[in-house]
Amino acid sequence: QVQLVESGGGLVQAGGSLRLSCEASERTFSSYAMGWFRQAPGKEREFVAGIRWAGRTRYGDSAKGRFTISRDNAENTVYLQMNSLKPEDTAVYYCAAGSRGSAFREISTSIYDYTSWGQGTQVTVSS
Repeated sequence: QVQLVESGGGLVQAGGSLRLSCEASERTFSSYAMGWFRQAPGKEREFVAGIRWAGRTRYGDSAKGRFTISRDNAENTVYLQMNSLKPEDTAVYYCAAGSRGSAFREISTSIYDYTSWGQGTQVTVSS
């Protein structure tokens, strides 16, 4: 499994921005599809955004137009830039990696297609 470490969460006012980072331990990082998920209290974990090897992206409905996922394969890092944050974006955000080679397949929105997970980082948006 890939070791993933997230950072960048915190408390922000509505309308503000945060940038989450996720560093992976895997030297073949570029072959893994990467995703961001989030889980609010009492709710299921939901897909936020995913990215393939060449930068092709996919977003959940809640992220479209406000969030941007990107990756730096040289740094083994994936980012989630979150703008225009809303109180309903409050959740624990998780970075996830698919299986080796998944970066060359269609981006999955299912938690079951991601085999490695970070510990999560809390994002709290105040109104």
